[in-house]
Amino acid sequence: MNEAAPLPEAAVVAAPGEIVGFLGPNGAGKSTTMRILSGTMSGTSGRATIWGVSVALNPAGAKRHLAYMPENNPLPEDMRVEEYLTLRARLKDVDPSRVSERVRKVMDDCDLTRRASGRLIGQLSKGFRQRVGIADALLAEPRVVILDEPTIGLDPHQILGIRDLIRSLRGKMAVLISSHILHEVEQVCDKVVIINRGRLVAQGRTEDLRRELLPEISFTLVTRADEGTLLAACRKIEPAVFVTALPSADGWNSFRISLPTGSPARETLAGALITAGISLREIAEDRFGLEDIFLAATRRTPGDSRRS
Repeated sequence: MNEAAPLPEAAVVAAPGEIVGFLGPNGAGKSTTMRILSGTMSGTSGRATIWGVSVALNPAGAKRHLAYMPENNPLPEDMRVEEYLTLRARLKDVDPSRVSERVRKVMDDCDLTRRASGRLIGQLSKGFRQRVGIADALLAEPRVVILDEPTIGLDPHQILGIRDLIRSLRGKMAVLISSHILHEVEQVCDKVVIINRGRLVAQGRTEDLRRELLPEISFTLVTRADEGTLLAACRKIEPAVFVTALPSADGWNSFRISLPTGSPARETLAGALITAGISLREIAEDRFGLEDIFLAATRRTPGDSRRS
């Protein structure tokens, strides 16, 4: 077996009530991190703690605070949903007097009571099997939940359902989501932690990381002006401007204007151009998403971490 990637040296994973995306390229160390935190793998150096409890020194104590749903979570297809969750509650040392209450509660919270009550797990769609896995994770009322690829292999309707379910956990516990589907992470997470080659390279809110990691903002603009006239007008606002011609039509010219981060906002730029005699039909700020942030962060030298 190949040697596992080293863990991030000082990653703030998740604060109480936060939903955090845990991202990195293949081989970055995500699976290693989750296995060590969940107690299914031992680390060779460093420290891992769950709610201040050392995973290495007090694994049982750490696990009491944690629930982990692995990718492709194996479930017994010949058991009924209530039967399986009851068994899992007992294995997790849920107070015997509260087992039935907890099973009912997580089934309600995960929308299983109406759609899956009394059914064999093997009869359920993959989306509802994922709900069973999340319900299992919530049984013992953990403070931290780790979900590994919770929407992988689901259709769009199932993804929407799981997305809403994960959002419902906000404010109740810390949730750490590992996923390659960056759009899903952007939809549900309060912040992201990005690792590369076993080292932390970025963490923070998407908006903060966008400003930090992406050195420019850009606008797409449609105007009657030619490139030279537009460039001259823009340089009066921001000398370090770049203007790139785009395909044009109907007598209107299209351009992309790139400015350093912190330059004037769209309304300020539009007003200044109009004052300079530039006619505008359209101006729109180009939105950089989590994919752009991820690519910028993972191009960094490992160890050059930033926090927001």
